[in-house]
Amino acid sequence: MSAVFAPWQRRIYDQAQASIAAGRLGHGLLFCGPAELGKRAVAQRLAEGLLCRERLSDGGPCGRCRSCLLLAAGTHPDYQLVSFVPNKEGTKLRTEIVIEQIRNLSERLALTPQYGGAQIAIIDPADAINTAACNALLKTLEEPVPGRYLWLVSSHPARLPATIRSRCQRLEFRLPPRDEALAWLKAQGHADAAAREAFDAARGHPGLAHEWLTGDGLKLRREVAADLAKLGRGETSAPEVAQRWVGDEHAVLRLRHASDIALAEASAGLTDPARARSLASWFDRANRTRELLRTTVRADLAVTELLMAWRSDEARRAGGGRA
Repeated sequence: MSAVFAPWQRRIYDQAQASIAAGRLGHGLLFCGPAELGKRAVAQRLAEGLLCRERLSDGGPCGRCRSCLLLAAGTHPDYQLVSFVPNKEGTKLRTEIVIEQIRNLSERLALTPQYGGAQIAIIDPADAINTAACNALLKTLEEPVPGRYLWLVSSHPARLPATIRSRCQRLEFRLPPRDEALAWLKAQGHADAAAREAFDAARGHPGLAHEWLTGDGLKLRREVAADLAKLGRGETSAPEVAQRWVGDEHAVLRLRHASDIALAEASAGLTDPARARSLASWFDRANRTRELLRTTVRADLAVTELLMAWRSDEARRAGGGRA
């Protein structure tokens, strides 16, 4: 059973396997780096190898032993994945990992492995652990037990307390070189021109580019660019565009695209310092608005205000700087 990894995943996996072979793998690991680069997939593959009863020569799992079969079925007693769970009402998932989950994790890690090998727990996303849960987690990290592994997966490691980060061996995923990323995107079946467009739109992030090409992300970006252009020419109104932008579940992604478009235009317009500063300011404002949408703020009003600022800046530029 072989995993098909992207080149950047393979580098981290091989690094970790070398640590395992040398007996240097830490009790606590922090898999960190930008989202959509396959951090959890690498962590899970490493867990499969460590728990396998008939490990292959390269450290990978055999895929046939009882341990591998239990992992595939999601019922291995020595493996646990901690992530978001439903709220008390069962109506939606929580937005944070709470202390009860960490206490349960710690209790299970304290038990003797049922299959006599390792015990592994993966927390993803680790940066969603709330303060009380972080304090409980720290106690587990401070008291390592041989054969027990606690692995954190995070796209925002700076949100974790320094006391937790300092107790973890860091495995950092980085954005790959352009040629490597484009070759991987084309290997996923994407046409060259579309792969390049999505890769540039994702600012060098192949995982995001692949997600956008597979779904509607790239189409959505083109629609956002068209909306901003029409708004700048006065062919539509800010409230009208705002109502469409917040009318479905893609509001946050639209604002991400909008802020990236502003940043790209600012970079391309460095010969006009005033224009570049205006776009950079709007980029910051768009990102703040995106964060606001995660609160109870009226989304349509927040986005309308943002788009009115875009229209005002464009009108000022078209008028030669006159307000």
